[in-house]
Amino acid sequence: MKKQISNILLKNRTFLIWTVALLVLFPPSSSSLSKSQPKLKVMASLFPLQEFAGAVGGDRIQATLLLPPGAEVHTWEPKPSDVVKIAQADVFIYIGPSMEPWVDKVLKTVQAKDLKVVEASRGLPLLEADDGGGKAKGGRSEKLDPHVWLDFTLALNMVDAIAVAFSEKDPMHAPFYRNNAENYKAKLRELDQKYLEALAKCRHRYILLSGHAAFAYLARRYGLQQISLSGVSPNAEPTPKRMAQVLQATQKHGIKYIYSEELVNRRLSQALAKEAKVSVLVLHPGHNLTREEVQKKMTFLGLMEMNLRNLKRGLECEEQ
Repeated sequence: MKKQISNILLKNRTFLIWTVALLVLFPPSSSSLSKSQPKLKVMASLFPLQEFAGAVGGDRIQATLLLPPGAEVHTWEPKPSDVVKIAQADVFIYIGPSMEPWVDKVLKTVQAKDLKVVEASRGLPLLEADDGGGKAKGGRSEKLDPHVWLDFTLALNMVDAIAVAFSEKDPMHAPFYRNNAENYKAKLRELDQKYLEALAKCRHRYILLSGHAAFAYLARRYGLQQISLSGVSPNAEPTPKRMAQVLQATQKHGIKYIYSEELVNRRLSQALAKEAKVSVLVLHPGHNLTREEVQKKMTFLGLMEMNLRNLKRGLECEEQ
């Protein structure tokens, strides 16, 4: 009997030794481990932030966009159901108070101790908002221009901030998040270089916008100047003086195109184009997607590539 027990213990010991050896030589992959761990629930206020989060988090997170398709971000405000979604998230990412003035009130309502909040524009060199000479409706006023993601060099910092937040919530996978962030930042740097080269030699340096002044960061980065009908918020009505300025600019500089936005009523741009005898091109600010763009699985990088093509055409840029 003692000999049988001894043999059993010896076999179990041998099995344990081989098991430990195999684990050392062939450790289970991080992907197989991560499948058994819950994904981080990430809520993003704008489409670029959702894409940045998805690129950094990969299959370790579930990134959801707070805005419904086609919603105009400057006038949209969360419903009670949206507040619940934020409360149930692990990480909430937004631009800043100039873009989402409702955030402070919502976060006080949520009172979720474990919620990691990322103000993506914090610490970045923000521009003063262009009032466009328009008259704002609804009493809303923005002192700073929130469209910071349209300077891709500043978007790099936003990607880093998201990677830090994910690493703090999920330290075990911090190297994974940092590596993904660097890979996506490489794509942003490549896009920035394309813009620098393509927009270096253009006949025109003015971007005439029939919508709101969303492209100040892009214009500053690439040595352009935007002239818009309304200010930084599209809920501002253009004044007759501003309309006249835009029309005069097309004639003075021999401009053949004005730019319209995807999510803004295009009747005004069509009327302006007819008056100025110019054509209309789309310039996408990237805040949000239409239902059609969602179905086509459009990406932020893809939208910015489209913008570059339309800028090259509208500004009459030389081929490099």
